[in-house]
Amino acid sequence: MSDNDTHTSAVRLDGVTKVYGEGSAAVHALRGVNVAMAKGSFTALMGPSGSGKSTLLHCAAGLDTPTSGRVLLGRTDLSSLNEKRLTELRRERAGFVFQAFNLIPALDVLGNVTLPLRLAGKRPDRTWLSEIIDRVGLRERVHHRPSQLSGGQQQRVAIARALVARPDVLFADEPTGALDSRTAADVMRLIREVVDDVGQTVIMVTHDPVVASYADTVLILADGRVVERMPAGDAEAIARRMISAEVA
Repeated sequence: MSDNDTHTSAVRLDGVTKVYGEGSAAVHALRGVNVAMAKGSFTALMGPSGSGKSTLLHCAAGLDTPTSGRVLLGRTDLSSLNEKRLTELRRERAGFVFQAFNLIPALDVLGNVTLPLRLAGKRPDRTWLSEIIDRVGLRERVHHRPSQLSGGQQQRVAIARALVARPDVLFADEPTGALDSRTAADVMRLIREVVDDVGQTVIMVTHDPVVASYADTVLILADGRVVERMPAGDAEAIARRMISAEVA
C-alpha cells in the first residue's frame, strides 16, 4: 500500500490486529488486516459469524482500539489520539447507523436529527438540514415522534441524524437488520443515493447479500482476515462467495 493511498483513502487499516483476552483464552478477532476504503466509496463488510467484520468496523470508526497496527481516518492516525480527542473525532467526522434506531422517544424527527449538533454546541446548517430532511423523505413528518413512525421511517431519521454533521465517513452496522425486505430496499436505495449524489463514504457490515449488492465493493472476512475483495452488484455471486467462506 503506497503513501499515495493515504491521500485518497477515507479510511485505511495498516497491519491491524485485535486480540481479546490473554493466554489460552485469547481470541484473535483481526489478524494483520491491511485495507483502504476510498473517499466517496461504499464498502460492505461480510463474513461468517466471528469473522471479524464488526471488529473491523469498530476499529475503523475509533470505537475500539487495535492491539497492534494503525487506523487512519483521512490523514489522522487514531492511535495518536487520547480518549477525549477520539470522542471529538467520532462526533465531528463519523456518522453511525445501527440495527437499533436509538432514537430519543421524547423528541420529534427534527429534534432527533439535530441532537448531535446540539450536544456539540453547534447550530445546524439550515440549507443542509433541509436537504437531508427532503432526501430521507420526512418533510411531512418533522414534528412526529418515533412512536408515530414506521420502522423504515425511524431508520431514515437515524440516517439523517448520522449525516447532519457532514461526516467524513458513515459507518453502518446491520442497518437493515430490523426491517422487512421491502423497507430494507428503500433504506438501501437511500444510502446508495447519498453515496452517488453527495459523495458520502459509507462502510457497512451486513450478513445479507442483497443488501451488500448496493455497495461498490464487498470485503469478505474469515478468521480475522480479509480473504477476498470483490465488486458488488450481483447478490447471487456474493451469496456463493459467502457460502464458500463459511465452509472453508
